[in-house]
Amino acid sequence: MRLAFQVAYIGTDFYGSQMQPGLRTVEGTVIGACRDLGLFDDWRKAGFAFSGRTDRGVHARRQICAFTTPPCPERAIARLNHILPRDCECSGWAETDDSFHPRYNAQARTYRYYIYDDGSTDPHRMQEAASLLTGTHNFSHFSRLDGKNPERTILSSHIHAEDGFYIYEITAPGFLWNMVRCIVSSIIAMGRDELNADDMTALLKATPGMRHVTPAPPEGLILWDIDCGIPFTPLKGTGSMRDAAPERTRFFETMKKVNWMMD
Repeated sequence: MRLAFQVAYIGTDFYGSQMQPGLRTVEGTVIGACRDLGLFDDWRKAGFAFSGRTDRGVHARRQICAFTTPPCPERAIARLNHILPRDCECSGWAETDDSFHPRYNAQARTYRYYIYDDGSTDPHRMQEAASLLTGTHNFSHFSRLDGKNPERTILSSHIHAEDGFYIYEITAPGFLWNMVRCIVSSIIAMGRDELNADDMTALLKATPGMRHVTPAPPEGLILWDIDCGIPFTPLKGTGSMRDAAPERTRFFETMKKVNWMMD
């Protein structure tokens, strides 16, 4: 039986999502919980996989993992959140076919970045910058490519205000490494009148001579949602993050400092 879970985590105390020997990572934490419950012994044989990687300090609302286990979903559904630490939880589950892979089946990924409103940015200029992102562009200046195709198609890109923050939301089938954080840097720079629309357009055309964009700090970024084309049944009431108010408070306090880190 192959199961998929939506996983939420506060990334502050994780060294990213991908397993690294001797370090606390999200993958390592979830795999350890699955082993403790006897869902599998070897994560490789179980085909354990996440939809993608998040860097150290990046958070997630709906990351997706999947693994193959003997036909006993009740144990995973009922007990997994009791084993996981309180800065990581499963919020939904689904039974899938054996070929399901959360990375390759992902149809769209959505990220949000929280920008603290300290009065230094013009929201109208930031929205103008965000609007320029939709469509297919060359993101060579927005990522370290490592030989990958620099073209990506942005399905939606917009800014809205909420609770003292500007929240940037972007959706695409896939992203390059650091791409969203570099986009955020350019949007904030345009909001501060350090870039104009012509500069942004030149960056998106990978115009030679333009400086590579420096990524915004990871602390403001949330992997908000992933659409894998399957319905998930919510897991309610047993989440390990239900008592995580201190972590949430720390998250928003960190967001308030992000703009200073970008100066």
